[in-house]
Amino acid sequence: MDEVEKIKRHIVKKATIFQTGGFKPTNSISESWIGKVYLFKDNEEIPLDKNGNRMIPLIQINLNDIPTKPKSISNSKIITVFISKDFPVELSLNNENWLIREYENEDDIKIKEFEIENTFVKPFPLKPQKVIEDYPVWDGGGLSDEMEDKILELENTGVIEDYYDISENQYGHKIGGYPSFCQPGIDFGTDYEFVLQIASDEKANLNIVDGGTIFLAKNIKTQQWKYYCDFY
Repeated sequence: MDEVEKIKRHIVKKATIFQTGGFKPTNSISESWIGKVYLFKDNEEIPLDKNGNRMIPLIQINLNDIPTKPKSISNSKIITVFISKDFPVELSLNNENWLIREYENEDDIKIKEFEIENTFVKPFPLKPQKVIEDYPVWDGGGLSDEMEDKILELENTGVIEDYYDISENQYGHKIGGYPSFCQPGIDFGTDYEFVLQIASDEKANLNIVDGGTIFLAKNIKTQQWKYYCDFY
């Protein structure tokens, strides 16, 4: 095996990407959505932001048919995410103008319909489209210093012209893989694993600040979630 293949095998991760719409929804407990959340526990409703306003239902993911679940959500069945109209744009913990709910059991989940005022996101069902091989973006995307040095050596010796000759990163909605940072990436912190990416989506009328992307990571030890958003 040559050095390029060794590097690719070392850094590659599997990710599942999603298709927005284009098929008839079932509105069942097994379905995923962008711009719509209807799966709740009995005592749950639409959460409020810091100003006391109801958050926007952003995404609902049923994880049962996801073949590439990261380790930190290996026992989870459903994830739902809500966000304030005032998008947080800095690294923040759960419930700071955004909220993620994670369910490991579907038995106590109910389908509830809430009327949402002033939402700008157009709801569409999401379908797990395919499993891809995902690679880090170059600047802060997850490459170690040692791996960066090896790749630069390949460039300097003419084996490759550029890192992106041997790698590809998926910029849509996805679970697993690597975060697709628009700007230089950030470190979520020790024991945090990148889990979910929510991208600007023209079909769903979702523009995250300016063509940006939301990244959610979970701490494998503490179970705490972190949010980050970047944009062009």
